[in-house]
Amino acid sequence: MSPGITLKKITTEAKLLLIGIPLFLWTIIPVYHLFLFSISSKDSATSGRLWPKEPTLQNFDFVFQQKHFYLDHFWLQMWNSVVIAVSVAAITLFVATSAAFAISRLKVRGGRTVLNLALFTYFIPAAFLAVPMYKTMGNYGLLNNQWALILAMVTIASPYCIWVLKQASDKLPWELDEAARIDGASPLQLFRLVYLPLMVPSLVAVGTYALLLAWNEYLYAFLLLSNDKSVTLSVALGNFLSADDSPWELLMTTGLIYALPPAAIYYAFKRYMVGGLTAGAVKS
Repeated sequence: MSPGITLKKITTEAKLLLIGIPLFLWTIIPVYHLFLFSISSKDSATSGRLWPKEPTLQNFDFVFQQKHFYLDHFWLQMWNSVVIAVSVAAITLFVATSAAFAISRLKVRGGRTVLNLALFTYFIPAAFLAVPMYKTMGNYGLLNNQWALILAMVTIASPYCIWVLKQASDKLPWELDEAARIDGASPLQLFRLVYLPLMVPSLVAVGTYALLLAWNEYLYAFLLLSNDKSVTLSVALGNFLSADDSPWELLMTTGLIYALPPAAIYYAFKRYMVGGLTAGAVKS
């Protein structure tokens, strides 16, 4: 390797480090403070120290045992978050997979127009649609029903998921479809035996995307659900801020616990997320 190439490589890596290290610190500092509060007692939580004098796990005991009135329904609200996120992921997968298959492989008439119209909805920020969505759910009697939030999140997640799966589907060889049809396969058999097995990475990616989107949603969950026993934990966390003397250590502990499942899911399926969400971005 020539000295010029070596110097160029070192310079490039140095530039990446100069950008990467500040970004890493900017990202990790809030997470560190979240953890710091969670292992601090009430008196030392806001002391400003970089490490508490006497670290404690008492906050986790308070949360898990629901020993504070803000945490009366902690496990139920966590379960609500799980049910809603999984439901959104499952329904979005079904809708997006079926639509992408019909548009890309069956070439249904008007399919591309429907896809473009669906993507057009992203020109309107989701926050602007919150009040119309609230009125719509009220007209159908779905307010304070978890199905209202599930349907709203499926509506938000589906257009992007359809587009990703459609792009990935376009890359599949047409010879596979033709061979299956020659063997007498019906469209349903083609979908089940050829399309789905080859689309697994992209399916995992969009399913994870939809699940994390629903898990982290606050605005729609706050508007559409109001009963303490039906809300998600993300909404329940907002209750901590309603008091003048909020228990910050319990808020941060609950937030840390709530952040662990999506972090674990993301890192478990990271390779699918990177490959699946960029499928079709570059044409060969």
